[in-house]
Amino acid sequence: MGLRYLTRGWASLADGSEVPFDVYDVTVLWDGRPVRVEADAADTTPLVGMRLLDRHNLNMDVENGGRVIIQAND
Repeated sequence: MGLRYLTRGWASLADGSEVPFDVYDVTVLWDGRPVRVEADAADTTPLVGMRLLDRHNLNMDVENGGRVIIQAND
């Protein structure tokens, strides 16, 4: 994807083990504006960070293939 590498981080898992992950500098389009964020690379389902969700409403149907709606609070 051509992302700029920043650093390596470590995550503590529920079983007490630690695993490394790479951190990249990423620009995302959020509410129609470009926002620079740090993205953690992991072999898992993508997650949206809580900082991006600040002042937004999140609604999701918790099921495989369920609908997800994110709207800015007015």
